[in-house]
Amino acid sequence: MDRRLVDIRHPDCKTKIYPKKLPKASVIIIFCNEAPSGLLRTVHSVVNRSPPEYLHEVVLVDDNSDRPELQEPLEKNISTSWPDGIVKLVRSPKRLGLIRAKILGAKESTGEVLVFLDAHCEANDYWLEPILARIQEKPNVVLCPAVDLIDDKNMEYSRNGGISVGGFTWSLHFTWRSVPEKEKKIRKSDADPVRSPTMAGGLLAVGRDFFFHIGAYDPGMFTWGGENLELSFRTWMCGGELEFLPCSRVGHIFRAAHPYKFDHSDSHGYNSKRLAEVWMDEYKRLFYNHRSDLRNSDAGNFTDRIELRKKLNCKSFKWYLDNVFPEQFIIDENSQAYGMVRLFSVRNPESNLCLDTLSRNHKVDPYIGVFPCSGGLSHNQMFALSQINELRMEEVCADVVGERGARVKLMDCHELRGNQLWNYNRDTKQLKHASGWCLDVGGMKMNDNIKLNDCSAAGSQKWEFEHVLKFI
Repeated sequence: MDRRLVDIRHPDCKTKIYPKKLPKASVIIIFCNEAPSGLLRTVHSVVNRSPPEYLHEVVLVDDNSDRPELQEPLEKNISTSWPDGIVKLVRSPKRLGLIRAKILGAKESTGEVLVFLDAHCEANDYWLEPILARIQEKPNVVLCPAVDLIDDKNMEYSRNGGISVGGFTWSLHFTWRSVPEKEKKIRKSDADPVRSPTMAGGLLAVGRDFFFHIGAYDPGMFTWGGENLELSFRTWMCGGELEFLPCSRVGHIFRAAHPYKFDHSDSHGYNSKRLAEVWMDEYKRLFYNHRSDLRNSDAGNFTDRIELRKKLNCKSFKWYLDNVFPEQFIIDENSQAYGMVRLFSVRNPESNLCLDTLSRNHKVDPYIGVFPCSGGLSHNQMFALSQINELRMEEVCADVVGERGARVKLMDCHELRGNQLWNYNRDTKQLKHASGWCLDVGGMKMNDNIKLNDCSAAGSQKWEFEHVLKFI
């Protein structure tokens, strides 16, 4: 519980001097059927590695756990370990879900700064001072500490890789991205904060006043999923900023499974629809390209969130994309053509084939193939020919070593062209790779991996894009 950790901060962090007078923090930890050892390790690390003059309280919110060891034994452990009352236990009589439990925790807290941590974390030395100093300096900022790795098998604590920032897919899932060049130029030191378009959401800190001023979390959301992007967009659009703090380090156990059941079958979809309808303006069309099943689904009443946006005089989502996240690829704006890439020569339904990811995880099985065209209803078939001649899907591009028979795979877009350069000939309808070979479906059937072949007049090399903007 009270083990020592190696100080893995960057040397620039170790020389920083913070003001003596700082706001006090309430650390909020939500749990539901969490392993007691992991929960208590989190609390011990927060209390032991936070200067007492800056730690106002630790608020544990029990989201209706039913494990016996989290009942009276936990209460006894808390009262014995922290008789001064610094650790408070709040129990919900019914299951709230992570989002609403966080709202409850924030309302029960009285510190000037709210710090949300997962229940399976370990705060490292000097983790709190950078957070409090930055919020004192910039009250409208939402901060995320650097998240290190704790092995769930042997509890080994190790430093995470280099600094990254958050992004998102148009299906509204969080992604990690490289720090943009413009941000690298702004930073003078490796100890400086890094501005980020989005956050993962599990670990964050925010001034209490600012948190409630911009609307806390959306209480109409279920369980968890989507709330991190909603708060990210809202923070930027409504006068705040979002930053990652490399000098504040917290370890996190990335678990293979959750210890609790979900009360909503697709809380991410439900919550993301609320987000899209309230905050994304005309760009919600790109979300529905991925989740057409949600276009006419119910997402509850969100008029209060629309009124909140008006009250705060928040900026448009286009402003967010232009000013906060200009790196985000917009398939129907940043391309020459987009949509389904259909085999042009085949018209009968039995063999109507389109390029398709085949629902594969490109990190595990990156090869793309062909599948019956979906009529625009499947995001697996949403490709674009970018303005620099990439055949891409959001942040991954069709990549291939130029030789006959080479299979085409999806790799992270690098914008260096090379193996990711494709030219589309409007007359022959061929997709020709930079190597001189052409994309060919000859002899293939659905689910087969697509390959390169000698360029020819064969119908198996004729492709058409669903939507054409302007070919360069």
